[in-house]
Parts: sequence; C-alpha cells; structure tokens
Amino acid sequence: MATSVGSAQSIPWWKEPTKDQWLAWWAAWLGWTLDAFDFTIFLLIMVPISQEFGVPLTAVTAVFAITLWLRFVGAVASGWLADRVGRKIPLMISILWYSICNFIAGFSPSFAFLFFFRAALGIGMGAEWPAGMALAMETWPARSRGLMASVLQGSWAIGFLLSSAFYGLFYSSVGWRGCLWVGILPALVVVWVRKYVKEPDIWLENREKQRAMKREVHLPLLAIFRRGNIVNTLTACWWMASAFTVYYSIFGLFATHLQKDLALSAALVAVPLMFSNAATFAASFVWGWVADVVGRRWAMIIPAIVALAVAPTYLLTNDYLVLAIGFSVQGLFGGAIYGQNPSYLAERFPTEVRATASGFCYHVGAIVAGFVAPVLTYIAVSYNVGFGVAMLVGTLVGLVSFIICLLLGPETKGQVFVSDVVVT
Repeated sequence: MATSVGSAQSIPWWKEPTKDQWLAWWAAWLGWTLDAFDFTIFLLIMVPISQEFGVPLTAVTAVFAITLWLRFVGAVASGWLADRVGRKIPLMISILWYSICNFIAGFSPSFAFLFFFRAALGIGMGAEWPAGMALAMETWPARSRGLMASVLQGSWAIGFLLSSAFYGLFYSSVGWRGCLWVGILPALVVVWVRKYVKEPDIWLENREKQRAMKREVHLPLLAIFRRGNIVNTLTACWWMASAFTVYYSIFGLFATHLQKDLALSAALVAVPLMFSNAATFAASFVWGWVADVVGRRWAMIIPAIVALAVAPTYLLTNDYLVLAIGFSVQGLFGGAIYGQNPSYLAERFPTEVRATASGFCYHVGAIVAGFVAPVLTYIAVSYNVGFGVAMLVGTLVGLVSFIICLLLGPETKGQVFVSDVVVT
C-alpha cells in the first residue's frame, strides 16, 4: 500500500520501510550497479580494442552509440511487460541478458562479432531500468523517496567505480577480454531476486482494478501520447535527452581523452574515474536529502549550475593533478544531477503506464546520447582540438538545456502513489 508523507513522521525515516520494501529497493540497486559495471567497462577499453582489431577509434565509439540506441528497444519492451505482467520478470530477464552478452563479447574473434554482442547488450541494459525503477519507487514510502531514488541512481557511479578499479588493477593481467568476461557475475543476482523480491502492492491493486473495471491498458506506450499526457511525456523526453548529453560528455570519453591526448597508463586513467564516481555516490545522499526538503527540480538544477563552472577546470588543462582534482569535484555536481531520475519520472506518470512511460522517456535520452561519442570524437580528431575541448562543448550545451527544461517542468515532491485507474 502507498504510505502518506506524514504518516510516520514520529519514527526515523529508515525504520519506516518494511522488510519487503527494503528487499525490492536492494534488488533494483544491485541490478543497476551491475548494469553500470558491464556498460562502463567498455568505455575504458575502446582504445585497445581499436588497436587489436585494426579499426578506427570512431568505429569503436559507434559500438557505444548503437548500444545506447538499442537500450531504447529493451526499455520499451520491458516497460510494456512490467506494466502488464509485473516488475520482477523483466528485471530478471534484463540482468541475465546483459550479463551473457558481455561475457560472449569477450570471446570475439572479430570486430563484427564484438559489435553485434555489445550492441545486443544494450537491449538488456534498457530493459533493466524501467522494471527496476518501478519496483523500487512503487514500494518505497513517499517521505524519503527522493533520497532513496538518488542513492539508487547513484549506484551507477558505484558500478563505474568498480569497473575503473578492475581496469586499473587487472587490465595488465587479463586484457580487454578479461574485462568483459567478468561481466557474467551479475547473472547470480537473478536467483536472489526470484526468491526474495515481491511485486509492489500498488501495481497488484491497480491491475485488479483495471480488470474489474474492464479498463485494461493494453498499449501503454500509445496512452502516454494522448491528450492530457503528451506534453508531460515530451518535456520528460527533453529533460532526459539533456541529462544523457551531459553524462556522456563528462564521462563517456574521459578515459579516451586521458589515453589519446595525454598517453596515460591504465592506473593513472583509473584513479580520477574512481574518485569522481565515489564523489558522485557520496553526493547522491546530499542531493537526495535536498530533493525531499526543497523539491526534485532544485536538487538537480543547483548541482547543474555548479557543474557549468567546474567543467573548464579539468578539461582545459594537461596538469594531471589539477585534472584529477577537478574531475573528482565534478563528480559531486555534474555527476550527481541524475539522482532524481527514478523519483521524478515515476511521480510524473500514473501506475498503469509508469514503467512504460519512464522507460520510454529515459531511453529517448539514450538515443540522443548515442550521437554524443561519435560527434565529439569527430570534432576532436577532425579539427585537431583534442577530446578535452570537444567534451567541454558537449557538457556546456547539455547543462544549459538541462537547466532550462527543469525550470519549465512540474514539481512532484511528496506525491503519494495510488492504485486508482487514471488512464482512459
């Protein structure tokens, strides 16, 4: 059942959730963290892959782009399945999918083989987010939803930190193939999800009401484009496209920048990435608290404004210490603007289309982000300006767009989820 914001103010917020609510949140957290590991490890090995198969770096960044675009396919399919049959099944399928694809890619005899399986991994990646997001947000009390949404989204940074640590410590021993093989480990999480995690009560009640009222939403993707929903859907897409542009301008090519422009070793590449992602995860607690106090939008707008000032400090220098410190600080701001993705998207849409709508809008951003790496690589190489300048352009454009669309959007802090059938 939904919990009202003021129903449990007399007890600490962390004692309010039940055991089942904590288990659902941990399931989403694990799925997202391990998803991040499997995806981000590729960002660290694009240069050696290019060298081994004798293909241009732009061709390898195209793998990255197609992976992001296929996330949209997985997200739409998973969102529909999650709204129709429940949140658990698509979550388990997605984890198995991206784990197996990453593992198989490690055996690639050719670049085409690698391209296919890393691209296919995107379907599983896209499928994980809407199912896991809906599972976690629908079960969690409204009182602290902003905080726990931020920590949930921030777990992507933990996955990136782990992949950076693995790369820095073991790349010289296992090579890029070993970095992909280790991606099979997330598959073990499926057993735990299957045994311990339950469907959200809100979703179960909503499905019963749909059936009883004979108002089942068979095509939730079409429903979000009907009058009354379409403006909300389009503005959410704009917000997520801006957010993804920022993320992949900051993080997507950072390892490539250090490898190509500065010729740094694996260990030196890994260190600022580890510190920045650790800072992002730590900041998720701060900005999550802000979201529950002053609102979802300002918990994203404030760090975005600071990120505008921070970006030039590490992208326009060749001094490793300044670069490492600046990039780590950026983790506190530019890396932390995504914390309200789960809560703000979930709160903007009704239960019967929540997973579909959230997955669709979120992964429209992935489609836009699919252009970021190839375009910035083209600018860096063709105009001989280096990756730092190209990344700065992408970061600034994305942040300005991000701030504008949030200023124009609704505030949803404190919203209580209900099982009523809203979509007609």
